[in-house]
Amino acid sequence: MASKRKRNEDSNGSDLNVKIKKGVSAGKRHIAALILARGGSKGIPLKNIKTLAGVPLIGWVLRAAVDSKVFDSVWVSTDHDEIERVAKAWGAQVHRRSPEVSKDSSSSLETIQEFARLKPEVDVICNIQATSPCLHPHHLREALEMITEEGYESVFSVVRKHHFRWQEVKKGDGTSTQALNLDPSRRPRRQDWPGELCENGSFYFATRDLIEKGLLQGGKMAYFEMRPEYSVDIDVDIDWPVAEQRVLRYGYFGMDKPEVVKLLLCGVSGCLTDGKIFLSLAGEEMVSVSVRDNVGIAMLQNGDVEVILVMSSGSLLPKALSDKLAQRTGCELRQFVGSNKEEVEKIMKERGLGWKEVAYMGNDEPDVECLNLAGFSAVPKDAPTVALNRAKYVCHSVAGCGAVREFAEHILLLKKEAKS
Repeated sequence: MASKRKRNEDSNGSDLNVKIKKGVSAGKRHIAALILARGGSKGIPLKNIKTLAGVPLIGWVLRAAVDSKVFDSVWVSTDHDEIERVAKAWGAQVHRRSPEVSKDSSSSLETIQEFARLKPEVDVICNIQATSPCLHPHHLREALEMITEEGYESVFSVVRKHHFRWQEVKKGDGTSTQALNLDPSRRPRRQDWPGELCENGSFYFATRDLIEKGLLQGGKMAYFEMRPEYSVDIDVDIDWPVAEQRVLRYGYFGMDKPEVVKLLLCGVSGCLTDGKIFLSLAGEEMVSVSVRDNVGIAMLQNGDVEVILVMSSGSLLPKALSDKLAQRTGCELRQFVGSNKEEVEKIMKERGLGWKEVAYMGNDEPDVECLNLAGFSAVPKDAPTVALNRAKYVCHSVAGCGAVREFAEHILLLKKEAKS
């Protein structure tokens, strides 16, 4: 049996979330999210943790799964140490799969069955594809309701496509091709044809009983239709730039939407500069700043985003140099004496802002709390791991070489898309 799920793509799903959480907390069934991320990808090496729009590919679906708040546990099944590290940084537990299900010939179902066998407490598994970066929490919440509230045993995601299909003919056999889903003499207009539902691979919910029988789809089953803009899949390199543009517009960036940003707090040393201090023969101290970063700051200021340069306590960069950089960019300079979080909250209080209205760009351990709390946060590509793991956006550029410009463009793009 198949069923179409009626839903509102723009709903935040808050009431639904409450209903599902009640069922989970009552101990009725343990519902787990499972992302399969083998280290031996052939198409794109280590594809699952390659950076897409500033975030590891697997990070996009992990963020959606964790923020949906409907799973009792979120897991990544992998055989690779670096994928394990990234998965944990994005809030997942890790199941180290066995060599038997880590081969090129191993199927997803075999890997899921191994997980189910070793996790007897799990009753329902949602297999989320790591290559679906436009997945949102409300997709998972609404699909799961079909299992918890409507009694379905399996639910999978689909997208509606309007493609005319034809039978394949091998060269030289002399046969004529045949239309598979249309009458060529009466070709319908797109608006007069509902199209066909095709799996988009974003997720598959299934009960333990089905999985143990060797099925991801079966029993009382239903599909969950996702809009085309959210149906992004990445298999080969050529998909990457297309997916990057799509995710910038339709991806899920977290609980707080970055389009409401009114203030950017940007570290001087390690963000605006590369953290180096040059000494001349005369003993003068100098730093280098990218012209591109200066332009990026001006772009934000013209876009009604205030920019404040900050110096963390313990910074080795002389204040005189920071003052000159602030003057050059037309920004206020704040020198922090306490924790960065406390200092930022003072600035927010002065301006009547909340964390969701603040963007923060840092580069090291003192910035971690602010990177976590800010509505939108970023680090340069060469930031230490402790900062990389907490930022919502990782720049392609390194510190002092255009990272600030890149983050500025990203903020303005999201604000523009929000208004369109």
